[in-house]
Order: sequence, then structure tokens, then C-alpha cells
Amino acid sequence: MSDNRSERSQVMLRPLYRAEQVRELDRRTIDSGIEGFALMQRAATAAWQSLKARWPGVRRISVLCGGGNNGGDGHVLSALATVAGVEVQRIALKPTEALEGDAARAAEMATAAGVGRETWRTDVVFRGEVIVDALLGTGLSGEVGGEYRDAIEAINASGLPVLAIDIPSGLAADTGAELGVAVRATRTVTFIGDKIGLHTGRAPALVGEVHFRALGVDARSHADLRPAADLLDQELVNAWLPARHRDAHKGDMGHVLVLGGAPGFGGAALLASEAAARLGAGKISLATAPEHVTACLTYRPEVMVHGLRGAAELGALPDKADVLVVGPGLGQAAWGQGMLQVALSATRQLVVDADGLNLLASHFTGQRRDDWILTPHPGEAGRLLGCRAADVEADRPAAASELQRRYGGVIVLKGAGTLIAGPESLAVCPYGNPGMASGGMGDVLSGMLGALLAQGLPLEMAARLGVMVHAMAADMAVRDAGERGLLAADLASYARVIVNPGFVPGLATFSGGHDAHKTR
Repeated sequence: MSDNRSERSQVMLRPLYRAEQVRELDRRTIDSGIEGFALMQRAATAAWQSLKARWPGVRRISVLCGGGNNGGDGHVLSALATVAGVEVQRIALKPTEALEGDAARAAEMATAAGVGRETWRTDVVFRGEVIVDALLGTGLSGEVGGEYRDAIEAINASGLPVLAIDIPSGLAADTGAELGVAVRATRTVTFIGDKIGLHTGRAPALVGEVHFRALGVDARSHADLRPAADLLDQELVNAWLPARHRDAHKGDMGHVLVLGGAPGFGGAALLASEAAARLGAGKISLATAPEHVTACLTYRPEVMVHGLRGAAELGALPDKADVLVVGPGLGQAAWGQGMLQVALSATRQLVVDADGLNLLASHFTGQRRDDWILTPHPGEAGRLLGCRAADVEADRPAAASELQRRYGGVIVLKGAGTLIAGPESLAVCPYGNPGMASGGMGDVLSGMLGALLAQGLPLEMAARLGVMVHAMAADMAVRDAGERGLLAADLASYARVIVNPGFVPGLATFSGGHDAHKTR
């Protein structure tokens, strides 16, 4: 394999925090000499600026204010908008006399600025062109109920665009779970420290565009507050995939062996094999059921296909490969069980997907190793953890971390806001789209991961990069032709473009980076 990977350029990733960590940053900032109400004014100003940037011609807004500091932000924004000549409908869910501290000061500021105040009622008619959600902040833990639930449902039923302050009300800041009901925002402006719950689980469907405003607080300078996760960035492609040496040959680029395609399930293994080839592995072997050989040779003759009636016929194939990808189309019968057993006994890095994971949960329990990547979706993750998929989705970061603790290696918990859990860190992928809700996507990802490992990337780096390239390829495909009808086989060619950043057709040069489309 190539020797040009010993040093990698560093890319500063955005840190993501838990709600309690952001509250601690807030407290420390106030202790440093910045008054709490001044910090609230900064937040409200940032939110107002974000609203004007997104809806520059807005003339009327409806602001729903809760009882805490999130509501205080809404009161201050109401004052700022009124001063700017915008008509404000301020709707309060807590009486002014019941407010305390900075929230009370904020409400008084809005009243002094001439902002009217309505008490929330279920038959309210929103007069604004844009709704501002300042109901519930990041401290919410239980399911939303009562008047707040009614208000959130009314916001969602209005059909109006929504700016959420700090977090859409009803979304859990630490997990990305929807707590019964949550605001569907068009844009979310969040402060001081970005929150992990804005980027995974239900969040991609609820937050809209996420705008982060630090408000002058440098969260990274607080080294004792270790981020809950890193937010991946496409700049990693340039940093982690340098140009190849001009004398490189296929032996330098690694050998991937895909074990999959039990009788009747050949397509998944072929998708994984093609993806591995498109991401640059030097040699691809496929061990599959004999009836799939002809189709493989016809569709992808570059893959060295071996038709095997069972694992006993594998012989020395696993020893000749650098990385084994096991699971696509594997099945859970004797053919698949035998293939997985051989893979687990081989002294090679593994990528385990699909029925490989189901067999780990049912027939090969107690396995733990440091040289594999497991790629479960929530259902498979639940089986591996002995719980329901709904339990996994209720706290995706905790589930990913627990999987890593139990099984070792690196865990890729797939879904909206895919999580990559390594021994020391967690990362979130901000790319991807609903077009990926079709068969074979996971098979393509497993092949990509195998190719990156074969080319010498360390385990966690390969997992992060593979997940990101996979999602970015889907975003590029959607940009060209839309979400509906996106096929897993479409991704490989787009991924090839992404892993050759800066390539100019007709020129053997590499410079700059490819600007892949972000979905949010």
C-alpha cells in the first residue's frame, strides 16, 4: 500500500456540545464580567439579524415567548424588530408578573419599546409573515405537554416559515429526539456552542438551516469541556486523500475481499464490490454464490469473482486480501454463517454490515475487536444492544457510544445525522438526504469503507471519510436529478468525483477542492 499517508493535514472541525456544557460556557462567560442580560441581548440581536438575512422583506412577525431565557430572547427580539419598523405580534405563554431575572427584564424592554402583548390561546391567529419560536430552550428533558404542545402544533399547522431561537422547541438538545412534538423550523440560530442534538436523529427534519453564532465566546478555549462530538466537514477529503505518487501501482492500493451474496442475494455484494473499486482500492475480490458469477462478470468485469458453494471453498482468499467486507447479501443461513465465521477468524481488518451484524447478534455473541468497523442501522443496532430500534433513536449518541464500548473498533450508526463512534471520540455527518431511503445504500457504504481501509487510512479516519463521501455522493446525485428514484448504484460514480478533489477533466493535476452540495 502507498506510503504517502504518514502525515495528514489538520482540519478544524466544529465542536458539538451537550446542553449542560453550553450552560456552563454561559455561566463562565457571565463570571468573566459580561452581564447575563447583555449576553441575552447579543443572542437576540444575532437572531434578529439572521431573520432579516433570511427574510429581508419581512413586514410582520409573530413571536411566541416561553417563560425562561429562551422566551427572554424572544422578548428582546420583539423590541429590536419594533424599533426597526416591523410589526410584532408578541404572544406570551407565561404572565409577565411570573417571569424572573433576565427574562423579566427582557419582557419589560419589549413593553417599553411599544410592543403589544397577547396571552396564548388555542384560537390565536398568527398575523406575522414569519413566526419566531422562543418557547422552550435546551433545558427541556420530558415530553412536551399542555399549552406548549398546543402552541407548537399551532405553529406547525400554520404553514408559515419559522425561525427557531437556539433550538426548535420540543427537540432534545443532547439526543436529537423529538419529545412528543417539536417545532418544524425553516432556520435555527443557535448560540455559544453548537449542540449535538441539532444534527442527528429527528433534527435534520426539524431544524431547517442551522446558523451558529458564538456571541464572542470561544468554546474551544475551555479545554476541560470536551465536546460531545465533532461535525464533519468536506474539507477533510482534501486533507485525508492526497494525490497519489506518479509511480503508484495496484498493489499499493490494497486488496478488498467482499464476502456476500448468498444464493438469491447477489446484488448487494456486487454493489459493495463496485463501490470499493470506485473509491480506489487496487484489487477487488468477491466471494459469492456460484449463480451470481455470470452477472458479476457482465456488470463489473474488473472484480475478481469466485463462485463458492460454502465457506470451505474460500481457501487462502482471506489471507490474500488486506481488508474483508462481510455482510452484503450474506443471509443468515449456513452459507452466510460459514462466511462470517471465516472472516472473524482471519487476521484482517473487517467491515461488517447487514446480515453480518444480525449474525453477530444471534450466532456470534460476545465478539469484540479493535480492527473492525460495524455499520448498523437503528434496527441492527437494537439487536446488537438487546433493545428496540426506538430505544436507539431515543438517544443515538448514547447508543453509538455503548456499541463501541461493547464491540470495540469503530461504530457507524446510520440514519439521519449518521454517527461515527471511535474509542475516544464521536463524529456527526451533516450530509445526506431522504433520497437515500432505498435499498442497497448500506452495501455501497460498506464497500467504500473497505476501499479506504485497504488504501491505508486508519480505522476511524476511514469510517469518518467513508460516511461523508457516501452522503456527499448522494447529495450530488440529488442535485442533478432529485431525491425520488435515487439508486444505490448511482453513488459510486459520484463518489469517484469526490475522492479526486480538484480534478479538471483532461488535465492530470490536482488543486483546490470539490464543492459538494450540503443539504443543510
